[in-house]
Amino acid sequence: MTAGRLILDDGELTYHRRGDGPPVVLLHAGGLGVAMWDRQYDLLARDHTVIRYDARGHGESSPVTGPFAHHEDLRDLLDGLDLDRPTLVGLSMGARTAIDFAVTHPDRVAGLVLVGPGVSGMKFEDPFVLDQFARMRASTTVDEVAECVLRMWVDGPHRSPDEVDPEVREMCRVLTVHAVTSGVFTIMGDEVHAVDRLHELTAPTLVVVGDLDSSDIHVVADLVLGAAPRAGKVVVEGAAHLVNLDRPDEFDRALLRFLSASR
Repeated sequence: MTAGRLILDDGELTYHRRGDGPPVVLLHAGGLGVAMWDRQYDLLARDHTVIRYDARGHGESSPVTGPFAHHEDLRDLLDGLDLDRPTLVGLSMGARTAIDFAVTHPDRVAGLVLVGPGVSGMKFEDPFVLDQFARMRASTTVDEVAECVLRMWVDGPHRSPDEVDPEVREMCRVLTVHAVTSGVFTIMGDEVHAVDRLHELTAPTLVVVGDLDSSDIHVVADLVLGAAPRAGKVVVEGAAHLVNLDRPDEFDRALLRFLSASR
């Protein structure tokens, strides 16, 4: 495994690279980091060149200090590592970044796996999510903000905290606290309003969504399925937003099937 730091004009991105074969880039959810992909990183490295990286403001990458765009950081990473047409596997914010990149640089993407996808320009209407956003705005401590994020995107609207794997929840809590202190939820990156451009996703696309995720995410999943000409969808029962952590076996099977069919 190779670990490195990509120097940007206004910061650094920390990445890991492993394996040999068709390239796959793993993009983590907002507030988390590369650790959420530990299992898939090891699995995919058997047959692929796998790259995972901490987005700006996350993990060991630079904190957010001013204007930036996640999809431009991804472009710089691909340029810096000389990666040609990878498959992008993104969860939540990672899917949002992958979509922004794919509509901006369609010739640079071999495939998309969009897990619990967000999309730039989407509207949040789920009452549970809106309530947590309101609680987050009223929070006065880092821990309170982090707990709102965990309730939204780790537990979800259909589970209580004690129904979530405690090891998964604690890992997410530690990563989210770090992200909050790094400015992730204070300075938002520039985006391309891709919600109106989903028909431009011309690469083979797999949408994966947990049946226990918020209604907003299911809306986005169906928007992608209806607009992207080569999109398919898998619904994973018993999973909320973090499908690969909630139901790793089912997620891995869907991911490997897609990658095999895309070769």
